[in-house]
Amino acid sequence: MNSNIEHVPLSSRPPALAGRVVLQIIPELDAGGAERTTIDVAAALAEAGARPLVASAGGRLVSELQAKGGVWTPFPAKTKNPVAMALNTLRLAKIIRDEGVDIVHARSRAPAWVALAAARRTGCAFVTTYHGIYNGTSAPKIFYNSVMARGDAVIANSQFTANRIALLHPVAEGRVRVIHRGSDLAQFSAAGVDPGRVAALRRAWGVAPDQRVALLPGRLTGWKGQRVLIEAAALLAAKGFDDVRYVMIGDDQGRVGYVDDLKNRIAAAGLQGVALVCGHCSDMPAALLAASVVTVPSIEPEAFGRVAVEAQAMGAPVVVSDLGAVPETVLAPPQVEANQRTGYRVAPDNAADLAAGIEWALSLGASARDQLARRARAHVEARFSLESMTGDTLDVYAALMEKTGRG
Repeated sequence: MNSNIEHVPLSSRPPALAGRVVLQIIPELDAGGAERTTIDVAAALAEAGARPLVASAGGRLVSELQAKGGVWTPFPAKTKNPVAMALNTLRLAKIIRDEGVDIVHARSRAPAWVALAAARRTGCAFVTTYHGIYNGTSAPKIFYNSVMARGDAVIANSQFTANRIALLHPVAEGRVRVIHRGSDLAQFSAAGVDPGRVAALRRAWGVAPDQRVALLPGRLTGWKGQRVLIEAAALLAAKGFDDVRYVMIGDDQGRVGYVDDLKNRIAAAGLQGVALVCGHCSDMPAALLAASVVTVPSIEPEAFGRVAVEAQAMGAPVVVSDLGAVPETVLAPPQVEANQRTGYRVAPDNAADLAAGIEWALSLGASARDQLARRARAHVEARFSLESMTGDTLDVYAALMEKTGRG
């Protein structure tokens, strides 16, 4: 992120976008990082006096979009059928002309190809956000993914993502802007969570009041590192950490076989009642506040580290894999002195290293933990706030308007 940008309230910014029309396109508006960011940017655009359209197949977040000033434009953006995408290009070009759209912002590959073609037909500006680490190394796959690097401006959600763009799509050089995903730090604030919410979650997990929680929030899928946490739990149990419960929360998204495998591993390690697979959690602020330590032990690189940011905002010690973009969100040696760390980085897919990180967090005294919590909160407030993300995104839009002579 460009640290030279002054983050001021959107209502105090120059009215560069007042009266402008920005259309974001995304397959659907269900839960997810890209979807949440779409809503947040739409709300910021509405506050700045712009007209925020979102072309999407719909989903559970449509009502929230509308409540925050966004305009849902029903559009079959999910399709990957080439014939349907060609028809969608004509359909989107008509929407652009009819609504007087100035900027089209694509957040997913298939609709990005549609948006690119429609933008070129109509002459409006085209923006992309490279939200994820897209799989595939074959030439056809790299070409398909390259649409996310073809924007007049390309937003990368981390420096790790920006480096990947530079490696795979050098044609984007000079057009890439790193804007870390922002979190709603008003929602993720320890002071805003009623203790009853925390107590209710602990009861639901089967954790006693005198037991500490090592939490792993994330989809129940292999690359999130649940198996590594189970191995680390066995190592810590052998060292006498018998008051700790290792709680894995997240949606299995139909991966019943993986959940069964986790439970079998727990049983084989003698950790029944110690390592717990608890499924989806709808109150993440309370879950993070309930934790004595939050782990992000991913074994494959992630494009961003939302859980680590939100855990630090809540004042929880974090232990993260030194892999992908997650380390960008956590201050630790050698980047800073040990007494300035906001978390602990460990080697990926290394149970012994993860166990050492968890032991570090569990061994913090009250004063050290309080100091860590204050540093961590200040760190994320300075770099990963929702206001920073939306403000920087609107700056990208305004710069494009000036560059194209529309400002």
